[in-house]
This record gives sequence, C-alpha cells and structure tokens, in this order.
Amino acid sequence: MNKNLVVSLGIAILVSLSRCAPTTESADGAMDGSMNAAINKQVQASIEDKDDWWDALPRAAWSPFEIIPVQQNQDWFQVYRIKEGVYGIYEDGQYEEVISYLITGSEAALLFDTGIGVGNISSIVKQLTDLPVSILNSHTHYDHVGGNHYFEKLYGVASLYAANNMTGRTNAEMKEFIGSDWIWKPLPDSTTEENYAGAAFTITDYVTDGYQIDLGERMLEVILVPGHTPDSLVLLDRDNRLMFTGDTFYPSSLYAHSGDADFFEYAKSAEKLAGYRYDVDYLLPGHNEPLVAGYYLTAMRDAFNAIQAPNAQFKLTDGDREYRFDGFTIMVSEPPPWDF
Repeated sequence: MNKNLVVSLGIAILVSLSRCAPTTESADGAMDGSMNAAINKQVQASIEDKDDWWDALPRAAWSPFEIIPVQQNQDWFQVYRIKEGVYGIYEDGQYEEVISYLITGSEAALLFDTGIGVGNISSIVKQLTDLPVSILNSHTHYDHVGGNHYFEKLYGVASLYAANNMTGRTNAEMKEFIGSDWIWKPLPDSTTEENYAGAAFTITDYVTDGYQIDLGERMLEVILVPGHTPDSLVLLDRDNRLMFTGDTFYPSSLYAHSGDADFFEYAKSAEKLAGYRYDVDYLLPGHNEPLVAGYYLTAMRDAFNAIQAPNAQFKLTDGDREYRFDGFTIMVSEPPPWDF
C-alpha cells in the first residue's frame, strides 16, 4: 500500500470532526457516545493527509452486531445482522466504506444500494435470502449502484440525473477508485484496475414521494430528499422505526457544495426529514457506520438553519466552507449560495 496517498479529486476535508455546537436533544440511549466521527468517503472528496486511513478499521460501531458468514471470492463483503430482517453489507476494503442494506419481509426483499461494483453482491444476497429481491438506490453515485446490473427489478426516480447515470461509467472514469490510494484489501479475482467499470442498468419501476413497497409484513415508504443529488431519497420502515438515509445523512461531512448538490434543496429536505423525528429511533446511513440515533434528523435541520446566520463560524477548507457540528459537518461553497 502506498503510504503517500494523494487524490486529485476536489475538496480537502478534515480527518477529525470537532465536538462543537452540540445538539440539544438526547440520543435516547442510542448509539451516540460511541459515534465514530469518520472522514468522509465520497467520490468528490480529497484528503490532505489520507495516509493509513484503514487504521480506523474495524470501526467500533460495528462491534455490537452479529457477523453473518458468507462464501465469497476474497474477503470483500462483510455482512452483519443490524436488526431483525435487516442485513448490512459493508465494503470496508475501499475508501468509501459503503454500506448496502438487505431488508426482508415475509414475501419479498429489497436491497437498498448495491455498492461499488467490486465482487458480485448478488451472490452474497442469495446466501441471505431465498425471497425475490428488488433494488432501490438512495441515489445514483457510482458507489451505490455498482451491483445494480445483477438484478432484474430496479426501483428508481424519474430524473434526467438518474437517466444519465444509468448509462454506466468507463474504466478510465472508474479505475482510480480501486487504485492503491483507495483500497487496502486484495480485490476479488474478477476485478482488476484494467477491467473495473460502472455497468449500465435500467430502472424498471419508478417511485414518487410517498411510494410504498410491500415486502409482506414489512412496508417501506419512499421519501424524496433532493439535495446531495437531484435523485436522493431515503427509505422509512415506519413499523420498525427505522430510516435508511443513504448519503443524505451519515456521521461525517454532508456535501451541500459539490457539482451534484443543491444547498437550498438539501436544506428543504433536512426540514422535511425533521418532521419524521418521532417516527424514527434509528438512522441507517450509507457509509462508515450502520446505526445512529434518530435525533440527528432534527440536528441536521437545525444545522442547515444555523449556518445561514451571518455570525455562523466556519473553517475554510481548500476554498470551501466547513461548518462543524456534533458528529457531522456540512460543506458549503465559498461564497455561500445565500450571498449570491
């Protein structure tokens, strides 16, 4: 592994998140004190000092969960039972540390995101359930749609952004993400820097805000939350008080400044999600950690409001604003969009 890691992809993010601006609500005894404020794992990110990022692994946040053994070529996917009928499929060997979630009912299953496309996530899913499996992506960034092509039924959002991403990515666009700067585990035999690409896929069933997916004794509700990307969504399991948040919220840097993001849409979506606070005990994010307290829904809303105040404190990070909060940060362009 190259110890002098340099990534030429955009905005440098701080490795450590501060503990300033604490939220006012308690974590209801949920995973708050053990929250591991992790470095951001996004394709747009660049870290000034990315050396030995894998030293944070295994993250303590995973230790409470049962490991589910699976047969696979190389040890790429780590599978954990997160809740009854919910499995976290974790790719800790690559810098994104993406998490896909298999959610099972009595009649069907849904895979929420499909990872970066290294290895065959379908073969893992088949070991976990015999139920028919459909796909829904939290958004269509490369690290959440990589295994889409293995499945026949794909839910998705009708948007030009998603349509463009369905065409896939070339090896020239993708190979950097499995280079020595980005991985610490051996790749599965089927994947090399020479053949790694983003496979095209097709959405077969389109969802709208409030759309319900019935898995049999488990109903999932789609909530559209544009902001991180135009096609971002979260998934609400109301009966089990769970919300699968993708990249809209996870315990690290929230991107409200990148080319795909829209700050004002993100802020509106944060306001919208805060309205679900008392329907949700836990959030299941798309990176780093599988379970965080539901109170972050209101904390995120409050943070988006707070940073628009004239006296809000921030740090300039490679030309962009970084606003720090307890357990997460928000990245905003400089000058900020509310000054335009």
